[in-house]
Amino acid sequence: MREILGRRRRLRFRRSERPAPPGTALHCATAWRWPVLPGVGLAATDSGSGPGRSCACPDPECVVPGAHPFDPGLLAATTDARMVRWWWETRPAAPVLLATGGHAPCALSLPALAGARALLSLDRMGVRLGPVVATPTRWSLLVAPYSLERLGELLYAKDRVPSSLRFHGDGGYLVLPTSQTGAGKVRWEREPAVGRDGRPWLPDVETVLDALVVASSGAPGGGSRLAY
Repeated sequence: MREILGRRRRLRFRRSERPAPPGTALHCATAWRWPVLPGVGLAATDSGSGPGRSCACPDPECVVPGAHPFDPGLLAATTDARMVRWWWETRPAAPVLLATGGHAPCALSLPALAGARALLSLDRMGVRLGPVVATPTRWSLLVAPYSLERLGELLYAKDRVPSSLRFHGDGGYLVLPTSQTGAGKVRWEREPAVGRDGRPWLPDVETVLDALVVASSGAPGGGSRLAY
């Protein structure tokens, strides 16, 4: 009997120590040390799988369906493996949200067409990019953590900053692949390149800001609608 119990304990331990598949919430939290939490997700009554599905939150006019924190709130974001595992065992279809800022990556996002244009421009200039997250409506470039003060100084030097360019820093969040939201599937346009420390390499915000300001200046409609 003791042998059987001992075997069961060892099996449970081995399962918990298995490395999480790359790109999952558990991998982001444990291997990359990115604080994550589950997004609210989409309404269970929806039968479709494409864009236009409704949010599971109480707001019938939610402009970012499925792609925002609700319960738990953003402050619950963690790198604790037990908490993250429990969340996604309970809600396996929940979108993965990265709580940006602090020691975690920040991001700059812009409309998808402008994002594609910006990447071409940055590639031509030979700029090394970090991970790029893409949805059908917006692309987000992940960058090294920056403070609001630093960002303010960089933006102050610009003649104009288009409203379609958005910043995900302290107190912000970003939906990560391979989440499903009301706008559609979230994917990697540029996959993370992991450095020697086992974490994705990230460029400095100043390195990419100029190209994104130029690209988003010509974004159709000015990007006034908050869509991820």
